[in-house]
Parts: sequence; C-alpha cells; structure tokens
Amino acid sequence: MGIYLNPGNRGFWESIRSEIYVDKTGLIACTNRLLNTKEKYACVSRPRRFGKSMALEMLAAYYGRGCDSRELFAGLKIEKDSSFEEHLNQYDVIYLNMQQFLIRAKKQDMTEYLEQLVIKDLRKAYGELFSEQETVLAAALEQIYAETGKQFIFLIDEWDCVMRERQESEGLQKQYLDFLRNLLKDQTYAALAYMTGILPVKKYGQHSALNMFREYSMTNQKVLEEYTGFTEDEVKALCERFGMDFARTSSWYDGYMLKKFKHVYNPKSVVEAMSCQDFENYWTSTETYEALKVYMDMDFDGLRADIVKMLGGEHVRVNTRSFQNDMRNFETKDDILTLLIHLGYLGYDSQAKEAFIPNKEIVEEFENAMSVGGWPEVMKVLKASERLLEDTLLCDEKRVAEGLDIAHMEVASILTYNDENSLGCAIGLAYYSARKDYKMIRELPTGRGFADIVFLPLPFSDKPAIVVELKYDKSAHAAIEQIKERKYTQALEGYSGEALLVGVNYDKDDKNKPHCCVIEKMVLA
Repeated sequence: MGIYLNPGNRGFWESIRSEIYVDKTGLIACTNRLLNTKEKYACVSRPRRFGKSMALEMLAAYYGRGCDSRELFAGLKIEKDSSFEEHLNQYDVIYLNMQQFLIRAKKQDMTEYLEQLVIKDLRKAYGELFSEQETVLAAALEQIYAETGKQFIFLIDEWDCVMRERQESEGLQKQYLDFLRNLLKDQTYAALAYMTGILPVKKYGQHSALNMFREYSMTNQKVLEEYTGFTEDEVKALCERFGMDFARTSSWYDGYMLKKFKHVYNPKSVVEAMSCQDFENYWTSTETYEALKVYMDMDFDGLRADIVKMLGGEHVRVNTRSFQNDMRNFETKDDILTLLIHLGYLGYDSQAKEAFIPNKEIVEEFENAMSVGGWPEVMKVLKASERLLEDTLLCDEKRVAEGLDIAHMEVASILTYNDENSLGCAIGLAYYSARKDYKMIRELPTGRGFADIVFLPLPFSDKPAIVVELKYDKSAHAAIEQIKERKYTQALEGYSGEALLVGVNYDKDDKNKPHCCVIEKMVLA
C-alpha cells in the first residue's frame, strides 16, 4: 500500500466500526456499472458534511489492490450484488485529496507538486516500467498500462478547492483544469474517475476542460439520490434506535428534496444529534455565518425579497442553468441562489424549479447572518414574532392586527403586498418563532381547496393547531367563514384537541389600520 496508490481500507474500516454507520454500499453497484464505459467519468457534488469523503474511502477499500476487504463488506448491501466478486480489490486506485495538495504546495506549483508525490508513490510498485526522469504523471501511467494492461481508478476529493479558494487566480484554475483533462480524458488506463466536491464541473467561463464528466449535483443527483444523504427510512430507524423524536429530527435536519427521494437529511447533523442526544445546529457550526452573509448582501435586484419570502416559508422560482459553477462570476440573483443550493443553504425542487430554506438548522444560519447588520427591518419582525404568537394563542385579535401592521411596515421596503400570496409570505415571516413548536405549511391541501397557512403542532408541543385564511380587500370574517364552509380543518386529520381559526384581511385603503383579524376557537374530535 502507498499514500496515494492503493491507500488501503482503514478509512472504511473506521466508518463501519463507528457507533453509527448507515449502509451506503449500494453506491458501489452504481459505480461498477460505470466501469470502462463512456460514462466512467462522474463528478458528484454535495454540500459540506454530506459524506463525500466517506464514500471515497469506501470505494478505495472496495476497488484497491493490496488489501483484502471481503470481511469489511460482509453483511452489507453490496455483498448481495452480482457485481461484487468481479471487481473486489481488482484495481489500482489513485486517491487524491486536492485540498491537501493545495495547502502543502505553498509557493510551489500545485500540479507539479502533486505529480512529484504521486510519481514517487508509483515508483515503489512500477518503477522499472517508466523512466527515472519522467515527471509527467499521465505519461508514467501510459507506460505502466502499456506494459501490464492494468487499469487505474481515480478517486478525487475536494476537486473544486482551487476554484473555491483561489477565486482570483484564473491562470491557476486553467492550469489545474488542463492537468485534470490531460490526466483523465480519453485515457485507456482509466477504468473510472469519481470526483467529489461542492461545485459541479459543468463550466468555468469558456474553458470546458472537463466536459467528459457526468454531473451528479444538488440540482439533479440522477441515480445517486439514495446516496446523497440519509433517507427518511434510515433516519426513522436511527431515531428508534437512539430514542430520539422523529418529528423534531425532521424539523431540524430534513428538507433536501430530490426527484425520487423527497426527504433527504443532512447526515452529519443527524449523526451528531443521535450521538449527543440533543438537537442543535451541528452542520453549519463547521463554517462561520459570514460565508453566507457575503452572498445574501450581494446587490442583485430581487435577491433580498426572495430571501425574505423563503424565510416566510415560501418557495421562489430559480433558473439554475445560468450559473457558471464558480464562486466569483455572478450575473443575476439566480446565480446566487443556485450557489446557495450547491452549498446546502437552500433546498431545490427540480420539478417546480424552486428554491427554499430546508429546515430549522439552516433557518438559524440565515438569522445569524442577518443579525450582524444590513437586515435591521427583518430582524425586528423576527424578534417580534414570539409576542405575535403569544397574542394569537390568547385570541387577542386587536394586538394580532397591530403586530401585523408593524411587521408590514418594517418589511414594506422589501415586500410589497399586491395579492393574498404576498400577504401570506409576510405573515409567515411575522410568525417566524412559531417554528419552534409548529410545522408551518403553506397552501395545505384540504377536502375543498387549500388552506393558506396551517401551523401543525409538533408532537412534543402542547399548543393548539392554527389554521390561517387570508383575504385581500375583503374581510376577516369572510376568511373565517371560508375555513368553516370548505372544511379546512379536515386537513388536521389525526390531530385532536383545540384549534384556532384565524382570519386576516388586508385593506390597502386603510392607512391607519390596514390589517383586521378575527380568531375563533374550535375543538376537534
């Protein structure tokens, strides 16, 4: 075993020995199908702490020569796959963590430094097959393949670190991309190239050096959805095993929506919550909120309004196709929103082509980023939201209407009421603090229509359910009557106890008291 050539199986060994290990070995069956095909180039991009490095360690343990990993995979899903025996420990694996090379190269050329170290590793196994003066990694690998017929599998971690950490160095980026293209493209010695990072590899300006790669990203994971994070069934099993409340786990860490798997959880955060027996913001603590604030404060028309809408529980339309897949070249607000999807700060519904804030963990990060300046009007609304909820639970119609007036006044420069939908967004923001005890659902389907906003109490909460109906230039009483007439409370099936029906009307012509509120109690059997 070497450092970069066939590094062994210890990383995967440590994973399966950990207190929590979720079997994702089915990924190997997917990569086996890519071996020695035109689709053998895979770039799998996900946010931080979504198991990218663990997946590479698993693939290294499975494919790499020089170690017997059969016992490590005993009882795991891949062992039952028909391709398991055929490829087990049958390839030379070259494992490259680009972050390490970038850090260690210092003032030396990064790719030159990388080639020196990997060629040094290759000499231990195949030194007699290529010249001692050879300094080009691709040339050395060509000689090895020509003499032995042995193919290599390339596992590349943090492939995009040059693009993320050397944003101003376009010369270095181009050189790096040319190096990867020369190393991998159309090379018969490459049986598989599996790269991971945060950003996809689709395009960097006009330089499409790596167009042979198929992308599996947070906007479309294709056949790898199941291996992107934890699935709902996997999280339910962990909650049962560790005695943790599944509903609270969902509110904290669920929300990454893919085409087939509608509920994908942040694996790092779920593992920490189970191990620590506590719900906290684990994932975003690995990076400071200033990183998010930089993008939130960028001056693109409509960006601030979209962020406020998402804080209010709304989804916003986004065009992900214009994004240049880097962290510097932004032309529209959609580019910023797309980057936040790849970074994990936003979820993405690929069918509706909409972005949204996925869970409580991320909501807190947005709040932290806004609290340090630049968003004072929104912070005032968020801080007042707890009192607004208390007034609602007390059925104090006057104070609720006054609270909504104040909230509207604060965010008027960002959000303008022009219909019931924009009114709903602002009210969702005004009830921001309710998410501690409730799951807020916009446009909840009922027997005869859609309830505008429903607050479903989480299982640990002793608070009543709340059904909110909104009217624009009509009346709050009409809103209450609509809730009853269309039987919106049927949407609370399975819930028993007290419920509050809240009717809100906004009168654009009443400058002194634009909001009117009516609250009624109802007991559900």
